[in-house]
Amino acid sequence: MDRWVALLRGVNVGGATVAMADLRRLVADLGHHDVKTYLRSGNVVFGSTVRDAEALARGVERAIADELGLTVPVLVRSGRELAAVAGGNPYADREDDPTRLLVGFLATAPAKSAVAALTVPDGENVAFTVTGREIYLHYPDGGYGRSTFATKLEKQLGVVTTTRNWRSVRALTELTTS
Repeated sequence: MDRWVALLRGVNVGGATVAMADLRRLVADLGHHDVKTYLRSGNVVFGSTVRDAEALARGVERAIADELGLTVPVLVRSGRELAAVAGGNPYADREDDPTRLLVGFLATAPAKSAVAALTVPDGENVAFTVTGREIYLHYPDGGYGRSTFATKLEKQLGVVTTTRNWRSVRALTELTTS
């Protein structure tokens, strides 16, 4: 059985409100095992015999819609994929504060032209690297919560995006690999 993480976009952070107990129950009711949530921002780790990330994501989305009446985008990564993300952060050796390092998880790899067009607005100090279905972000001065770059990222890339700070990425990696 493989371990997976489902990352819900916009849950309990100004978007839809989903109780983590409900989320655990919904995922378990889909036939998945050892279901755990991390924090209240829509992170759920589970074991499954299903090996299709897209099918897993659609199943969780459908269950949330059917049972809670909410439309919530869900992105799924395997434990192996998440470990690769955690091991591939080009900024990890430059920053000790995990709130200044973030990973944007993308539904699909964005078009090369969209990546090439990404620019940081004047006055913002952010470095970014797009690798496949992730964008690594480094805010050396902090300020992710006030970042115009961050708020426009999904629209500029043209793909559904949900972002987690480095502390969450590491914790979710541990939960999927333990």
